[in-house]
Amino acid sequence: MKIRVTDQTGKEHELEGIEGWRVMEIIRDWGLPIKAECGGACSCATCHVYVDEDWMDRLVPATDEELEMLDTAPAVEDNSRLSCQILMSEALDGLHVTLAPGSEPD
Repeated sequence: MKIRVTDQTGKEHELEGIEGWRVMEIIRDWGLPIKAECGGACSCATCHVYVDEDWMDRLVPATDEELEMLDTAPAVEDNSRLSCQILMSEALDGLHVTLAPGSEPD
């Protein structure tokens, strides 16, 4: 299973995904620059990503809790999601996300 991640400099990375892992965990564990301060508890919005438009309708819709957290993130767009709330699955093989401003470590 693959996930494509564009970092804050515009470089695209192809990462090996693991079934059931959070996209945030995959990005972090491959060493890409993502804060992910709360570790996946949906309580900080520092794993904010933009999901490629072609993939938006394949994701489980955002919960009210996720939408509230996104309200605290900078530069939110219609395709914004918290990567800690996206679980990797075969249906998402090839998923493309872009790290959003504010998600990079200080």
